[in-house]
Amino acid sequence: MLLKPLHKLLHKLLQTAGKVVGRNTLSILIYHQVLATADPMRPSEPTAEVFDWHMRLLRDYFTPLSLDEALAHLQKNTLPANAVCVTFDDGYLNNLTVAQPILAKYNIPATVYIATAFSNGNNMWNDRVMHLFADKQRQQLSLQGAQITLGDWQQRRALAHEWLMKLKYLPISPRLAEVDKLYQENNASEQVPLMMSPVQIKQLAAAGISIGAHTVNHPILKVLPAAEQQTEIVQSKQQLEQWCGQPVNHFAYPNGAFGRDFDETALNIVEQAGFSSAVTTNGGVSTSNSSPFKLRRFTPWDKSVLKFHARLLNTMR
Repeated sequence: MLLKPLHKLLHKLLQTAGKVVGRNTLSILIYHQVLATADPMRPSEPTAEVFDWHMRLLRDYFTPLSLDEALAHLQKNTLPANAVCVTFDDGYLNNLTVAQPILAKYNIPATVYIATAFSNGNNMWNDRVMHLFADKQRQQLSLQGAQITLGDWQQRRALAHEWLMKLKYLPISPRLAEVDKLYQENNASEQVPLMMSPVQIKQLAAAGISIGAHTVNHPILKVLPAAEQQTEIVQSKQQLEQWCGQPVNHFAYPNGAFGRDFDETALNIVEQAGFSSAVTTNGGVSTSNSSPFKLRRFTPWDKSVLKFHARLLNTMR
């Protein structure tokens, strides 16, 4: 996306403002997927075209850092102006096939957090639910015995998110069982695998992307007993280290809001497991006073270049 001279000037002004309000603060961006083409069921997920200008903006007006670099600066209180990290959650294949070439194009470091149970050809429970509502060949769904007529994309998205919220806070086995029932009830077929395999994860690591852990089954940690939380956290680290042949030092809490989705129990397990950092989905920035195990992140929803830049600047305040 080419910028007009006036827009370039505005970006320069925002960059200068960022050097003032964003001094010694770290912004961490959260992505999940970067889509080759737009998906009407996931309108907030950037396409390759949108992600390209996101990364170009970061290269031109910010200081992209790896998490390891950012943590070292945080400890010394030496963060450069407009410091930013790029992260991805879950482990989608398009992180490798679509996002990584764009990251390489602009020399942007990134971290991808993997939920390891879905690296064997199975899709995440939420993507399976979305797939039921996204199938345009299907005009009706049976949902726990109730027949629901499916309409336009907006209605399908609303229904899908309603069911995602019903299932999200169930423990692992009951949640998977409920999704299996929905598929059986509707005689539905699974979609193609969306996640990276162990070989593809290793390929992404070899391309210079940092691999982080995101549990095994992507549960809401707070609903699990402490022993299950430990298994989810430690096993994901061990699996990824075995697959990649290198240490896995960074962790992302599933869903990620402190107090609602995880608490001090998970935080202590992550620290004891030997991770260097852990990221949340609590908004805002991190500073030298922040716990490295409760780093804040920001989701870049904006479709306008200037709004995206301005929102990042506002988050730094």
